[in-house]
Amino acid sequence: PAGVPAHAGWEDAAVPPETLGDYLRDFDNLLLTHHLTGFPFGHFGDGCVHVRLDFPFHREDGTAAFRAFLTDAAALVARYGGSLSGEHGDGRARSELLPFMYTPAAISLFGKVKGILDPDNILNPGVLVDPEPLDANVRVAEAGPLRSKLGFGYEHDDGDFSQAVHRCTGVGQCRAAHNDNSTVMCPSYIATLEEKDSTRGRARALQEMINGSVTGGVKGGTPNWRAPEVHEALDLCLSCKGCASDCPTGIDMAAYKAEVLHQSYKGRLRPLSHYSLGWLPRWAGFAAYAPRFVNALVRLPGLRQVGLRLAGVDQRRNIPAFAPQTFFAWFATRDAAAPSSERRPPVLLWADSFTNNFTPEVGQAAVRVLESAGYEVRIPDQPVCCGLTWISTGQLDAARKILRSSVGVLGESVDEGIPIVGLEPSCTGVLRSDAVELLGRAAAGPVAAAMHTLAEFLAKTPGYIPPSLEGTTVIAQPHCHHHAVMGWSPDAALLEGAGANLQKLGGCCGLAGNFGVERGHYDISVAVAEQQLLPAVRAAEADAVVLADGYSCRTQLEDLSERKGIHLAQLLDRAMPPVRRQDANQE
Repeated sequence: PAGVPAHAGWEDAAVPPETLGDYLRDFDNLLLTHHLTGFPFGHFGDGCVHVRLDFPFHREDGTAAFRAFLTDAAALVARYGGSLSGEHGDGRARSELLPFMYTPAAISLFGKVKGILDPDNILNPGVLVDPEPLDANVRVAEAGPLRSKLGFGYEHDDGDFSQAVHRCTGVGQCRAAHNDNSTVMCPSYIATLEEKDSTRGRARALQEMINGSVTGGVKGGTPNWRAPEVHEALDLCLSCKGCASDCPTGIDMAAYKAEVLHQSYKGRLRPLSHYSLGWLPRWAGFAAYAPRFVNALVRLPGLRQVGLRLAGVDQRRNIPAFAPQTFFAWFATRDAAAPSSERRPPVLLWADSFTNNFTPEVGQAAVRVLESAGYEVRIPDQPVCCGLTWISTGQLDAARKILRSSVGVLGESVDEGIPIVGLEPSCTGVLRSDAVELLGRAAAGPVAAAMHTLAEFLAKTPGYIPPSLEGTTVIAQPHCHHHAVMGWSPDAALLEGAGANLQKLGGCCGLAGNFGVERGHYDISVAVAEQQLLPAVRAAEADAVVLADGYSCRTQLEDLSERKGIHLAQLLDRAMPPVRRQDANQE
């Protein structure tokens, strides 16, 4: 409530439910007495209260204030016949307070049982029996704010990278051994089951970097961004952004990783993959002049292996083929052949670099779907790139320059009140979130507000009725950025409303843009795909549709299985009655 960082410490005390109201009133008075604020949440029906408090750890007497409050809070709970730990454990945080709940005889008995079972005191020394003081090992950020010369704005953390990474309070939800169909976080941890590969482990490494306790320490007020421990912890981060929505404290490890790479390689020679994969839209633009020649060239015996090695790409990966005709070229020819004379509400269809250069058929299907829904489809005057590949490789200065141009182009339509539909979820997500962090809300906010996924836009279309998908089994792999930034519920509602038998998968496909392509990541990429995507596809009937809006998801599917994925636009396009499809083609 006070707008300052809040902490765990008095996390889940419980009282008999019938006394909860009186307890909460006394608890509020206790907060006032100690000059603290907090917002209770949790399981009131069971008398269990979770709360985060703004303990003043920034003050010299912060730890003493922490101890004083916990001692008084324990006495209050005991007075109501409650428990210090209604849901979780006592551990180091509350073991010293157990005498408020138990008699000396009971605590002595605890010690005797411990002594019999663990005579050498190996198991959790200092916990429950002969506890260490509750404030003996309080760990707080020793460094001050970190705001200068950052790549991202961190608008939800007052521009402070330190505050952003200290969002992690160790809840550990990222350590789930598997995902259900509603979560993504944390795919690399599920693959390795190593703490350092969890969102929490990475946050700890970044916190220690800021506090100066990793290799190199803090020099001149600047943390050691190039510390080996930090890069090791971040190496297997897929930049899936799953934590941005699934972590209860709002950690965005994809952004933090990009920041670390940005700071580490600023003005230095980068890994080869940063130039090959990080600049992919630029290379695709060059290839568009002679796509057939480029496709043939990269498949020459020997040249493919040499090219992949030089590019920092795993030899087991396939090189996607460039489309013989870009979406922009197709659209220009189509407009010239059949100009529209009917007045319809306009919509700007944004075909990103991947749709334009690799899968123009997705854009073509989207045109037909939008026209059948009653819109006049327009496209930008020039190809527009979101800069995602530059962002994921930490080239944030270049990404900012690219985005500034792209927001300028798209903003012309936004100024006219024209909505935008994006086709690639990761690129759409950049314009909805990262662009604001890189350019500021004033510059990028209007475009972010006008940007829609196809399903979001169709859901807002008055009177739109999707073509029937009755009898169609759809196995859907939502793109991680789609899940994290935009949310996939409009897609689920559209598919179920059309009568599809929907099987929605959770987790990540494992390719995650450049991650699964880079040398050294292949095995983890496959292990992530084996969490949900590949087992579901192997178990599917032959006539089931695999829906994957993400270009990387479809690429992973083709690389590792015999199945092919399709975009929502293609699914709706194929399901349209012939007369509707013909009308759209004529338009």
